[in-house]
Amino acid sequence: MSAALAVLPDFLLIAAGALLARRFGYAPPFWEGVERIVYFVLFPALLFRSIATMPFSLGASTPLVATACAYTAVAMVLALAAKPLFGLAAETHAAAFQCAFRFNTYIVFSVVSRVAGADGIALASLVVGAMVPVVNVAAVAMLARGQGRRTIAEIARNPLVLATLAGIGWNAAGFGLPAVAERLLESAAAAAVPMGLLAVGAALRPGPRALPLPALAYFHAIKLVAVPAIAWALARVLGLSPIEATVALVHASAPTATSAYILASRMNGRGAPVASIVTSGTLLAALTMPAWLALSRL
Repeated sequence: MSAALAVLPDFLLIAAGALLARRFGYAPPFWEGVERIVYFVLFPALLFRSIATMPFSLGASTPLVATACAYTAVAMVLALAAKPLFGLAAETHAAAFQCAFRFNTYIVFSVVSRVAGADGIALASLVVGAMVPVVNVAAVAMLARGQGRRTIAEIARNPLVLATLAGIGWNAAGFGLPAVAERLLESAAAAAVPMGLLAVGAALRPGPRALPLPALAYFHAIKLVAVPAIAWALARVLGLSPIEATVALVHASAPTATSAYILASRMNGRGAPVASIVTSGTLLAALTMPAWLALSRL
């Protein structure tokens, strides 16, 4: 399957979600319910099942997780430079900062499932589980300025983090999944990605640009070009296996999570700049992700 065809179904589902939300009467409360059930029920089921049932060594996965930490850290440093480079207001920069390194989990898992199969999903689960608390702490800390206690409490209750830890614990204990539980988790996991992608489309918010064009281009250059380039280089330097390199590149090249808009809107009222980055970045990723996937196969 070519790189373009590998990601095409996912972006078509995103487009379908946008169409359903704007032309067929599915109101925001409906999509809020979809997002909640995916985030709190279906996606944790996918994470837990993938990690709990795959034979792997946490030690052997260290280079992959270290790669993800490295390119995420570089993205944060580059994002900090946006404020003095473009003269952004403090509140606008705090909101947009997260767009350089947060990732759309639904797109990551959907693309990985197509190009790397079940083993790739398990590795992606580890990467997502490790990086969710990192990116959320960084994003919330920039927006909250001093509310560290609340940040820690939110991360401790995060369903993706809890599902990852539970999966690792279950796997380490050597428990098998009973047939009924396996079938139940399999069904929930199968529904998680398509429903999540539809919700991504519904959450896109095209509208007037609320960020200077050079700053908008800068954030896209970080998330869609610099970060995957660093992932590609580190995969070679650290000698990641082909499947690990693919997972790292998919994770690094995925566009910013739509939940970044919600976080910015609720915490400092500057959701509009984030909406500009997320919406245009998701559209651009339909072109950049296949390009990076094609490069990974050379």
